[in-house]
Amino acid sequence: MKRADFLKTLGLGAAGLYTTNVFAANAKKKYMALQLYSVRDAVAKDLEGTLEKLVSIGYNELEIYGYNGSFFGKTPGEFKTILKNTGMKVTSSHHTTGLMVKSKGTLTDGWEKAVEDVHAIGARYMVCAFLFPNERTKEVYAKLPGLLTKSAEKAAPAGMGFAYHNHDFEFEKYNDTLVYDYLIKNTPASLVNMEMDLYWISKAGHDPVAYFNKYPGRFPLWHVKDMAAGSKDITEVGHGTIDFARIFAARKKAGLKKWFVEQDTSKGDMFESIKFSHDYLAKQSFI
Repeated sequence: MKRADFLKTLGLGAAGLYTTNVFAANAKKKYMALQLYSVRDAVAKDLEGTLEKLVSIGYNELEIYGYNGSFFGKTPGEFKTILKNTGMKVTSSHHTTGLMVKSKGTLTDGWEKAVEDVHAIGARYMVCAFLFPNERTKEVYAKLPGLLTKSAEKAAPAGMGFAYHNHDFEFEKYNDTLVYDYLIKNTPASLVNMEMDLYWISKAGHDPVAYFNKYPGRFPLWHVKDMAAGSKDITEVGHGTIDFARIFAARKKAGLKKWFVEQDTSKGDMFESIKFSHDYLAKQSFI
């Protein structure tokens, strides 16, 4: 073999070895996702820098918030470029109803465009994230199942799953049941599912596993955050009282597909808080 051919072959072999090592490293990367709202203050100052910081901590997937016709002021193409540059992936997107607080990209205003744009960035789920206080009325609750179903029907052709995210107010009485049960029972399982927030349901005094058993397969998405002893405040995952091992053991019954760490508030530096949650979960066998 000529020296030039030998060096060429050696170079190709080295390149192949390098590529193999890169793929091996990526294959070993543990799924670790975050609801981006946790670091909203940092996002407002430097979107790309924030994503880079999250990747350095070990997060590799996101659930985003705030779509209003653009993603943090970026077009879908611009946002996709940022995601590619940082190595981050968006799995899910949060939206509000638009019933009382008007905005583009809500379930009632520009929803079709929202579905198109969220699909364009590679996400697979869209979620009704929150009811504002003036939307928590009997009149709104009565028509909410219909709105959720209609929104899910528009998302489905794009291959997008749809879910409703709870807080604690959904566990208040509504007629002869609870708001949460009413929403589950009056929406089709084939279209509308639940993103269970493990903190808020626990704070409301209810058991996530009991709901998994009651409505199996309806909970493909979870928010993973912990509840401090005594105060019941939101705290870092692993710092509180929620038995995540028991809950994750019921993941098949729940129908779990994706979960996201979230921390609405922190008593210290938010990046230190979400790093603590990451490091705690990364050591657990149950995830």
